[in-house]
Amino acid sequence: MSDRPDHTLSRDDLAAEPMSQFRRWFDDAEAEGIVMPNAMAVATADADGSPSVRHVLLRQHDERGFVFYTNHESRKGRELAENPRAGLAFHWKELDRQVTAHGTVERVTPEESEAYFRSRPREARIGAWASPQSRVISSREELHDRYEEADERYPGEDVPLPPYWGGFRLIPGSVEFWQGRAYRLHDRFRYTREAGSGWLIERLSP
Repeated sequence: MSDRPDHTLSRDDLAAEPMSQFRRWFDDAEAEGIVMPNAMAVATADADGSPSVRHVLLRQHDERGFVFYTNHESRKGRELAENPRAGLAFHWKELDRQVTAHGTVERVTPEESEAYFRSRPREARIGAWASPQSRVISSREELHDRYEEADERYPGEDVPLPPYWGGFRLIPGSVEFWQGRAYRLHDRFRYTREAGSGWLIERLSP
């Protein structure tokens, strides 16, 4: 068994900071034609440390961190209010790559949430009003009824942003890049934020 030429990762390959390196790998995933390369698992925990995890879609990434949107009253929203720290993971099987990140989480600005919400299809905006995310409902019919009520309440394209809906940004304190290699001798590098604006880059054993 041998490595593909593009399935290696060395210290010299890495950008000086993790979000630039993430951008390179995310672009590779898009170029590979991977379906939903922005799908990521997000792990949160409540005030007592009890964890939960789910898949969501990355909607923005830049030097500030990773952004996703949700109902602030959902389980993850409530947990992030209690314990504003999270971890996330991407797995791009076709490239034999993983990226994980851990850090603190903050809400994006109302203006950012508003701009993204207005970019969504009208049906998705209506759905945000209809779904009491993570709450118990009696039936599928109840959900349909709530959707129809919201659809009638906002008949045009001007569907407002719900007061309980918006974005979160994970500000990474550490980011790890994992490249699969032959014989399970994978390449792993971890960026850890140092005091100031610098990053420590270390190779980890697989």
